[in-house]
Amino acid sequence: MFKGTVVAEDRSLMNVPFVTGNDELDAKFVAEAKKAGFVNLKGHRSVGGMRASIYNAMPYEGVEALVEFMKKFEAENAQ
Repeated sequence: MFKGTVVAEDRSLMNVPFVTGNDELDAKFVAEAKKAGFVNLKGHRSVGGMRASIYNAMPYEGVEALVEFMKKFEAENAQ
């Protein structure tokens, strides 16, 4: 369901932009993620989609929690 938006050689290790390919589903993901406690996932206004920033202050457990949330969202919204 989720697709990266940056070609491999230009990818950042700290910012992970991604989309579902559907603007309405992207908005739903951001809204549900916020309710689940994940904030600031909305992508840049000129790019859209989502962006997870995983700088040093982001614990590994936070990344694992986001991945689990993404799996749950995908299972509930698969078309």
